Amino acid sequence: MDQPTLHSALDTMVAGYGEVTVDFPAERTALTLADLSTRSRRIAGTLHDLGIRAGDRVGALSTNEPDFLLLFFALSRLGACVCPLPMNAREADTAKLVGVLDDAGIKDVLISGRLTPMRPFIEEALPGRRVLPASETLVDGDREVDGADVGTEREIVLQYTSGSTSYPKGVRLTHAGVLNCLRAIRDGIRLTPADRNSSWLPLFHDMGLFGTLTGILTGVPCTIWRPSAFVKDPAGWLRRFAEGGYTISPMPNFAYDYLVDAVPAEEAASYDLSRWRVAFNGAEPIAVDSLEAFFRHFAPAQFDPRTMLTVYGLAEATLAVTFPPLERAPRWEWVDRTALAERGTAVPVDRTAPGARGVVSVGSPVLGMRLRVAGPGEGAEAGERVVGEVQLRGPSVTAGYVDDTGTLDQPFTEDGWLRTGDLGYLADGELFITGRAKEMLILRGDNYYPDDVESAVRTDEAVHRRRCVAFVHQADDGAGGASGPSEHMVLVAETGRPEAEHAELTARLRTLVRTALGLDELRVVLAAPDSLPRTTSGKLQRLTARNAYAEEQAKGGN
Repeated sequence: MDQPTLHSALDTMVAGYGEVTVDFPAERTALTLADLSTRSRRIAGTLHDLGIRAGDRVGALSTNEPDFLLLFFALSRLGACVCPLPMNAREADTAKLVGVLDDAGIKDVLISGRLTPMRPFIEEALPGRRVLPASETLVDGDREVDGADVGTEREIVLQYTSGSTSYPKGVRLTHAGVLNCLRAIRDGIRLTPADRNSSWLPLFHDMGLFGTLTGILTGVPCTIWRPSAFVKDPAGWLRRFAEGGYTISPMPNFAYDYLVDAVPAEEAASYDLSRWRVAFNGAEPIAVDSLEAFFRHFAPAQFDPRTMLTVYGLAEATLAVTFPPLERAPRWEWVDRTALAERGTAVPVDRTAPGARGVVSVGSPVLGMRLRVAGPGEGAEAGERVVGEVQLRGPSVTAGYVDDTGTLDQPFTEDGWLRTGDLGYLADGELFITGRAKEMLILRGDNYYPDDVESAVRTDEAVHRRRCVAFVHQADDGAGGASGPSEHMVLVAETGRPEAEHAELTARLRTLVRTALGLDELRVVLAAPDSLPRTTSGKLQRLTARNAYAEEQAKGGN
């Protein structure tokens, strides 16, 4: 084919970088790019013998292990579409997984070797599907399939959104779109085979998957850890990262908080982070206090703030949307919180000013991406420092969501721009994200960003790992009198403090919010550590938490 596909791009890399490896420490194994190319051809033959054909959507249920990449490139060669699936044993998540499979019309689910012992349970949880274990799929077929007849506009990935603000939606991505995104990432960080990539993000998550593919298709040695290697022992992971001489790693904002908490200040100097070249920070809101704490804590480890790359992306754009300039320390500014929420304008103020809110720049559009901040009226653009919806166009932007019934709203404006649902403003050519349109809180006619409420308390030492969510609850319980349903702001915060301290902690958190926002109508709910709902990438799910709170209130809970 004149235009490359993912598997043809892999085959091209093998010519010069065939011995470059993708390492899996938990499996104590590695794949060379040559192995990945050769074995995926043979596995494609096996999958063809099992009846999988071009255009089929196939679920891939795998942990961070070699099996995922082998299946990915084998399905790519067949012209099939890979749907990466998260594995979670909770009943609610299993029901959501079934919904995803129904939505996508997926009949075949391939499971990795590590998950094969769970096959009976997976089959029970996914009725009506053919569940194929690694022992039946990761074997040589009677013939090899090179995929030379697969077109670059063929769909290769059906990436479901995280579901942090709504039910997950299936984003359709083509070979061409994915390759354009990988090219933009490579260009944005000047990635070369001299780099070393390390990631613990799940391969079923877009930041984990496309970050890894960028490394593979640039000839970069990659190490893929299990998420648990980081979550259970952040300090141990950082030690291995430093001693391994890695230069690139993608992580969400909360991971940098974990590292600060995990490494005692007196031990920070024993880590040599001088070789760390690009520390991606994305996938969730980026907090100024997190950045400052990380820079201060790891200055003795020779961490250069210019290493931190505060980025913005989303599944509907494959991944990358904006990057800041390389080798520049993160930029942030302080704006008036009230003007931002009430009037939608970013008015610069001094950091010490009452109601000052820190907002971090996520840079300018990556290669091939066009961006606008929408103003009132179709096709209108907001002015400088005016908040609006971020909208996109570009070669890596999806053609739309999977919608076999024709009832799902597609994310495009009348003039063809992708509506992200994210709110932000432009200043000096750089984008500043302020929140999500769906999560904007309106209480008694006043607007609040949930992050403003949460940031007032999340650095309190009693809040477990900074985890808290804010939302407005409306209750049609008669308390509102003639005005209708009563409504109040709710702050749910995780804490490990004993119940005897809860009353004092509740009062303290309420005071912090009142001082920051002048908000008196606040109900504080304390929750056990790790109890707030999160997406597979670790993002807190405000709307899910709000719905759970509403259900509890309907049952008569406190």
